Amino acid sequence: MKTELTLDNRTLTLHRFPIRSNETLQAWDAGDEYLISHLKTLNLQPNRHILVLNDHFGALSCYLSFEHQITMLSDSFIAQQATIANLQANGCPAIHLDNTMASLPDNIDLVLMQIPRNNRHLIWQLGQLRASLPAHCPVIAVNKAKEIHTSTLQLFEQYLGQTQTSLAWKKHRLVFSQPDVQPLPSIEESICWSIDDKTIELTNLPNVYSAERLDQGARLLLDYLPQDDTLESIIDLGCGNGVLSVKLGQLNPKAKIISVDESFMAVESAKRNLEKNLSSQHRFECLTNNCLDGFPDHSTMFIVCNPPFHQQQAITDHIAWQMFCDAKRVLSKQGKLLVIGNRHLGYDIKLKRLFGNTQVKTIASNAKFVILQAIKS
Repeated sequence: MKTELTLDNRTLTLHRFPIRSNETLQAWDAGDEYLISHLKTLNLQPNRHILVLNDHFGALSCYLSFEHQITMLSDSFIAQQATIANLQANGCPAIHLDNTMASLPDNIDLVLMQIPRNNRHLIWQLGQLRASLPAHCPVIAVNKAKEIHTSTLQLFEQYLGQTQTSLAWKKHRLVFSQPDVQPLPSIEESICWSIDDKTIELTNLPNVYSAERLDQGARLLLDYLPQDDTLESIIDLGCGNGVLSVKLGQLNPKAKIISVDESFMAVESAKRNLEKNLSSQHRFECLTNNCLDGFPDHSTMFIVCNPPFHQQQAITDHIAWQMFCDAKRVLSKQGKLLVIGNRHLGYDIKLKRLFGNTQVKTIASNAKFVILQAIKS
């Protein structure tokens, strides 16, 4: 796996986060290289203020920090931690780092964007740019050519302004846009809806998974969450909008609910939803984190987990594996892990490797999903 990026006589050593001994994925892609190479043709004056959106692991921010003032906004805790580590490892100048809910800084000279997977997040960011930037400030975005559809360009035109695209290079394409659309688009920050037959109303910020409707895996899992007065704390790992946290809180009013996700918007959504749907007597905590980093060993009796199967643009199972390993470490003896996943992902095999064959069983399933329970012996 390649860790050194060399462009225009500058070499950076870059790693994904967290660093894994058997890592097979790079910390940058051809899109990062395309953006950097294109900037060299612009002959930018030094010390420009560049806003970098959705930098996957900090490659853009690290490379450009030597010549420019960088503000990086990302909704990903993982991306932010990778960027901090890569800045330090390469002796880069300091940059300003925040999440994509933050107000945009003043005096931006140029915007560089890795186009997010989630169109609602993209629309939100385009609307923020249009409302904050002068019309002459260029916005340059990048993604795999196969992911830049006519509908993608229409979103740029509708919510930002005049838009053109580049030729493809190494299967990536640049999008050039100007923040000049009139009138300014009106974009709602959140979507709110209720769950049929459940006393739950949910608020969903732009980058929340399945923000417009309840995903079918969570719907199945809702009917199999435990009610147990002996539980002192419950962890919802990969909480998303917090729907499972809310239901667990309603079923177990004496337990402290701990909602964990790597998305800042997911954690904020979960916090709002717990506040809205639970009483003031309920105890809960919402944390942005890399899985269960920093959680004490043997500290809870129950964890529920709905793992993602991609990181940025890459499909991978290593996040689920880390979640399962962390869960086993944090569970007390006889503590239970409840996992929902697509049947084809084979989570039962991973869980049996960790917990033992006799400690894992299927709780429920349908044509698409399976609910697995693992008990720590």
